[in-house]
Amino acid sequence: MGYKSDIEIAREAHKLPIQEIGARLGIPAGDLLPFGHDKAKVSADFIKAQADKPDGKLILVTAINPTPAGEGKTTTTVGLTDGLNRIGKDAMLCIREASLGPCFGMKGGAAGGGYAQVVPMEEMNLHFTGDFHAITSAHNLLAAMIDNHIYWGNELGIDERRVVWRRVVDMNDRALRDIVTSLGGVANGFPRQTGFDITVASEVMAILCLADDLADLQRRLGDIIIAYRRDRSPIYCRDLGADGAMTVLLKDAMQPNLVQTLENNPAFVHGGPFANIAHGCNSVVATRTALKLADYVVTEAGFGADLGAEKFMDIKCRKAGLSPDVVVLVATVRAMKMNGGVARADLGAENVEAVQAGCSNLGRHIGNLKGFGVPVVVAINHFVTDTEAEIAAIRDYVAAQGAEAILCQHWAKGGAGAEDLARRVAEIADAGVSAFAPLYPDDLPLFQKIETIAKRIYHADEVLADKKIRDQLRAWEAAGYGHLPICMAKTQYSFSTDPNLRGAPTGHSVPVREVRLSAGAGFIVVICGDIMTMPGLPRRPAAESIHLNEVGEVEGLF
Repeated sequence: MGYKSDIEIAREAHKLPIQEIGARLGIPAGDLLPFGHDKAKVSADFIKAQADKPDGKLILVTAINPTPAGEGKTTTTVGLTDGLNRIGKDAMLCIREASLGPCFGMKGGAAGGGYAQVVPMEEMNLHFTGDFHAITSAHNLLAAMIDNHIYWGNELGIDERRVVWRRVVDMNDRALRDIVTSLGGVANGFPRQTGFDITVASEVMAILCLADDLADLQRRLGDIIIAYRRDRSPIYCRDLGADGAMTVLLKDAMQPNLVQTLENNPAFVHGGPFANIAHGCNSVVATRTALKLADYVVTEAGFGADLGAEKFMDIKCRKAGLSPDVVVLVATVRAMKMNGGVARADLGAENVEAVQAGCSNLGRHIGNLKGFGVPVVVAINHFVTDTEAEIAAIRDYVAAQGAEAILCQHWAKGGAGAEDLARRVAEIADAGVSAFAPLYPDDLPLFQKIETIAKRIYHADEVLADKKIRDQLRAWEAAGYGHLPICMAKTQYSFSTDPNLRGAPTGHSVPVREVRLSAGAGFIVVICGDIMTMPGLPRRPAAESIHLNEVGEVEGLF
């Protein structure tokens, strides 16, 4: 049996004009800023006018640790939204935008797959409405103004050795990780060592995704610490007078993007921080607005639940006053087998014992999520090679963990394949049984917050951090930043900091290499192990296969 590719399915989609999608949500055409016929931004005035409406139910979709076998978290997010609408519920989804880095690197697109996709797929994965370019420009404007200020006399007394604001680009480029700028003589400024991060790791990205509105956006941008003086006193973005111009560049990017699923259900796609090096959630503005416009909002958090879901709970929900009603944890038979030691080439053969062995990773995520006080449902994302015995093994294991696993076939059948999951999720959400609470209180010391995440979520024995890092955390506490939550930067492939350690490892340590204060975003970034805030391309990047065919269509993107 032949299967159509995701891009072929997306091209055959019957898309409705975006004004019709907006009308379904009660958004007048005048409050939509259209980008072509199938995508639009929603006006700030309309969003502000929804403030007094009651909120719908919030459903978080997360997953086990990713494997090369595939899990399908975004696909499940889309399929569940379509399934909820098929059973008569008023639902929409909120997901992140795609970074060009992984699209041209190794991951592919970020719009779902099969018959559970958001469209227009090509545009979503390639530039979309320009939000990431606006973020890149705003971030690098600040970097340019720092070097310009130093060049013209350095009135603020910036210590050139203590400039902490790096540059960003939305592409994987390892050559830019560690560079020297301003070579070539006096006219080019003062040489200094710096580097680039990928745009999705930018504090500007995090700020855009956590800000309430344009006024809050500018306040947060002003709070960014760009450098320190020789006496270690901080210098802020507002001291340079850059916050106003940065806000102007981000004015349109701040507004959520409205698109649709293959089944013409509304979707907000907005913001895109990675979850392994940033906080991994779509924008607060998009989620809050969706909760005013729909009875059920399905959103996702990046990578496995140890990263995305933890940050969704401890950063996004804490900052935005959100509370999830139910969590859907996505798993696949194939990924369980891979966690159980099966090689990728052998995943097609039935192996119940390997499924059972690999379920430890799933079980740990279930326990971790329950620790937040939120009910958990496991979605088994179906592959054609799955056998009844393998599916039963996961169901039995999940039942023994005090949860329920539901088989989903949305990849092949769209919303119709997710109706069982939709019914159960709606039932739990409507029951109001969630007792959500973050993992740690605001007033816990910063290092103890790191230890709490490492021990309760990663199940590590200890956190390894030298005196310099501990002293830095104490200095930030003394400066009034002790109440901030922690944003762990760690490999997505394992509970540990070793990407090759699958399953549910114990007895490991979490080495902290660096800590960064994101005062504008409102969190502390803790960089663990070998994780990089500027990824590199793989040996054979996806870009080698991406091209235009003879009729001008994009090939090889997904």
